[in-house]
Amino acid sequence: MNTLSASHPLSDGRTSTSPLVQALHGFRPDRLPVWFMRQAGRSLPEYRKLREGTSMLDACLDPQLAAEITMQPVRRHGVDAAIFFSDIVIPLKLAGVDVEIVPGRGPVFANPIRTARDVAQLREEHPAERLRQAMTPIRETVQLLIAELESTPLIGFAGAPFTLAAYLVEGGPSRDHLQARSLMHTDPIAWRDLLAWAAELSGVFLEGQAHAGASAVQLFDSWAGSLSVQDYAAHVAASSMHTLEAVRELHYVDPQGDGYSTRSLPLPTVHFAVGADHLLHEFAKLETSAIGIDWRIPLDEASRRLGDTRTLQGNLNPALLFASPEALEFHVREVIDRGRRAPAHILNLGHGVPPETDPAVLTRVVELAHAY
Repeated sequence: MNTLSASHPLSDGRTSTSPLVQALHGFRPDRLPVWFMRQAGRSLPEYRKLREGTSMLDACLDPQLAAEITMQPVRRHGVDAAIFFSDIVIPLKLAGVDVEIVPGRGPVFANPIRTARDVAQLREEHPAERLRQAMTPIRETVQLLIAELESTPLIGFAGAPFTLAAYLVEGGPSRDHLQARSLMHTDPIAWRDLLAWAAELSGVFLEGQAHAGASAVQLFDSWAGSLSVQDYAAHVAASSMHTLEAVRELHYVDPQGDGYSTRSLPLPTVHFAVGADHLLHEFAKLETSAIGIDWRIPLDEASRRLGDTRTLQGNLNPALLFASPEALEFHVREVIDRGRRAPAHILNLGHGVPPETDPAVLTRVVELAHAY
């Protein structure tokens, strides 16, 4: 067991009783916690103004800029958590991989990984230790944030190994990930080695954020929904488990103890994948504190499938952010009501904030959640 420092926001009591952390530990707090995936930026005019002339990856690696972007939606919306402003390819970038984010397209890699030789060269030239030595801007950003956030938790995050591997093999975004799924079956040993490398990098990235002060971490598996249950279980699940093992042993001493005995609690963890409700039972085996649910399945049905044993996060339909105020309010209430079946619930979108969203609508969702 690895204990977080006494000055960590969980250990010193700043965030340990927050609605988000309580929900992640399976309790129903007095106020329903709400935050939004991709809330840092995206729809905010102040974000677009701040980003003018700065590339995405440069913004992520500038501590002052990244901290300010992370804070903008917290100030504007009154959400119950900040999500660390970064990108899933940042660990790869810090490990020396040649990647750029092309506006309107996404991450693009100069050298796609297609063969066993490519995988071996990637692992040799870009080891996890190189990332570990390059984490200074990430730690500095987190430290700036926790100083300003006070009792509001910061959520760290990383991309899951399959999603990183899919980008690497495809050379960029893809709808069906045919090249990645082909490599998985054509050369399963090379595929295993690629995911093991990606898992180690994501684990280092999560662990660094946690030690620096993040009160929870989320693993995003954006593309897992393209996999069958059999392929996920046989070729992917172990790598996500490997990533989570980097933070699974992180604990903090509960500052709300009775003064006579101490209680050690784990760092809360969340797993989220989109279009992947067929994989819920596999995700449950990862043993995260909560499971994120997209908008395709009602929360009460998701909880039923999981045996009503897991905190759920989600699952507002992003399309309803553009509906009438009455339709949106009805939807928010319905999601909250269906979420009551789970042991605890964190209100969120079933995916990220669309860039075209009116920020006032997000603020209204937070107000509805806190009042309901």
